[in-house]
Amino acid sequence: MFCEKCGTELAEGAKHCSNCGAPVGGQTVQNSNPVNNNGGESKSKLAAGLLGIFLGSLGIHNFYLGYTRNAVIQLVLCLAGFITCGLTSLGAYIWGLVEGIMIIAGKISVDANGVPLKD
Repeated sequence: MFCEKCGTELAEGAKHCSNCGAPVGGQTVQNSNPVNNNGGESKSKLAAGLLGIFLGSLGIHNFYLGYTRNAVIQLVLCLAGFITCGLTSLGAYIWGLVEGIMIIAGKISVDANGVPLKD
């Protein structure tokens, strides 16, 4: 049997998941401070969104959420603006701005590990 919330295998007769603390048996309890599978807290939706809006061209919000590949691409595009007279930097800025708005609006609601962002 596996936890419905995080997918961790449950011990026989367990009342709560040993990983996330969710009750077993279909009961739902609001977890005010969700944790990821590594034991750390989930990321803030507001912080990620504001990082995307203000520092999105550098990919800082993607580094924060764990999307390292996208973050490196945005950073390279931003730095390539020195060669392309700012065209690639503008593209990276628009990309980051759109992602920041999508995070705040709730269209992007999980980090790279699939952990929901907290409000």
